[in-house]
Amino acid sequence: MSVIVERAELFFDPGSESLRFLPEGPYPLGSDRFSWVAIQHGAEASVGSLNIYDAKSGVNQSYALAGRPGFAFPTDRGNFVVGCERSVGIFSPKDGSWRPLIEGVDSHVQGTIINDGLVWDGNLIFGTKDLEFKTKKAGLYLWRRSDRKLISLRSDQICSNGKVVLPRDDGAVDLLDIDSPTRRVVAYRLDIAAGTIDEGRLVVDLKDQIGVPDGMTMSLDGKSLIISLYNPDEAAFGRTVQIGITSGLLEREWQTVGSPQATCPQWVELGGQLVLVITTAVEHMASDRRVGAPNAGCLYRCPTGMVSKDTVLRNFLPVFDEPI
Repeated sequence: MSVIVERAELFFDPGSESLRFLPEGPYPLGSDRFSWVAIQHGAEASVGSLNIYDAKSGVNQSYALAGRPGFAFPTDRGNFVVGCERSVGIFSPKDGSWRPLIEGVDSHVQGTIINDGLVWDGNLIFGTKDLEFKTKKAGLYLWRRSDRKLISLRSDQICSNGKVVLPRDDGAVDLLDIDSPTRRVVAYRLDIAAGTIDEGRLVVDLKDQIGVPDGMTMSLDGKSLIISLYNPDEAAFGRTVQIGITSGLLEREWQTVGSPQATCPQWVELGGQLVLVITTAVEHMASDRRVGAPNAGCLYRCPTGMVSKDTVLRNFLPVFDEPI
């Protein structure tokens, strides 16, 4: 099967070195709006921000956070559930308030912070990362909405990144998860009621791909995974790839010219069409690499020509039901 290669369109420059340092986690906010997180505002920074981009006006609003966010998802009350440092809370862009929901994540180790996550059926699934990117001490967690309990699923990852959930016939779900240094996508049978996962099985092996797998989402038909590859070496472009879940074969590639460190892909609605948005990062780039990567830290889009329907992204990427 031939691989379809497309050039992603550069469409948004965050406009500052702090916001271009490490953008990730785009998430749809209805028509022509989406959120994203600036995880860290520079190499020595210990804070980041939640950002809301309006495609019609071209205006990006940035909301400072008290730490480094790993994820931010909209809630049903117009707020955001945010994983920040070692806590998860409800953040209100209207007044900047923060209401704690989960505290003490990874409290048994040092040197980790919350990283990627997702919302599933009212529950939160998220992981952490070792800031030195070398020790197997980062966690993988389930926050179960039914009893508001934080459950540790694994405590031996290095950088818990992209996640996808697929329903199973037996009532459980398959949690597809990336621990970035392994360069593998592993599927765990996750029983939410029991709060357990099995030993996992390999779904996709990315060891022959250039770059480290970072963020991940599904294709709209649910048959493939879309994964951004973070290339720390000098390159003319970054790559986000689509790989069949069953076949494990590369099907499509989107190239972010001028920005090799692709971080996260996600579907949003822009101009009435479903569009794949890809974030990229400046992080760790020396000045000589920056010359060859003039668009590092910018956001790209990949139009599909598919007319958006209200239910598509609402069902595919749900809002978080904010607990009282």
